[in-house]
Amino acid sequence: MARYIDSVCAQCRREGEKLFLKGERCFSQKCAYEKRSYPPGQHGRQGQFRQKVSDYGVQLREKQKMRRLYGVFERQFRRYFRLAQRQKGLTGVNMLIILESRLDNVVYRLGLASSRAQARQLISHGHFEVSGRKTNIPSFLVSIGDTLTIRENSKKSVYFKDVAKNLDEGRVPAWLNLDEKNLSARILSLPTRDQIDITLNEQLIVEFYSR
Repeated sequence: MARYIDSVCAQCRREGEKLFLKGERCFSQKCAYEKRSYPPGQHGRQGQFRQKVSDYGVQLREKQKMRRLYGVFERQFRRYFRLAQRQKGLTGVNMLIILESRLDNVVYRLGLASSRAQARQLISHGHFEVSGRKTNIPSFLVSIGDTLTIRENSKKSVYFKDVAKNLDEGRVPAWLNLDEKNLSARILSLPTRDQIDITLNEQLIVEFYSR
């Protein structure tokens, strides 16, 4: 499986906003974006003063921002777009729903990981079961009615004991139901656009791929 191994803080700087890719570090004084909010690279400081951006450039930046938020590479991202096109409704919203349905995002939304990257690592290490089956594929798409549980052996680990103490059911989106006591969750429905707290214009991404 391909992995992004460069600085994720550079991705925030390139998009010109915090993407919260490093979890708790993004809320601390160690956040690199707070120190250097201009784009990375040799001409980063000069580049931040360029005002004119083409329609293509605006669409590209929106597409890259969505990819980086969810930690998806280009080939898989295009596949999600084609899948969204075949579904009823708005393609951009369909794509967001697909990305939200990824197992790594669900684990992150439940508060079982501080970032989607950490969620991918936990899943890859085999800590979770979906509807009773061990699942170690971060891109697995959950469905309505699926149950997510932490494996019994994993619950004994120091990490998950600490997670259990800090879970906040109030921060879990309405389309998910969290059982704090048993460290399990249920997929009640697929999210609506209003329930996805991502500040981007998904229509620009549809326009980018429809050129």
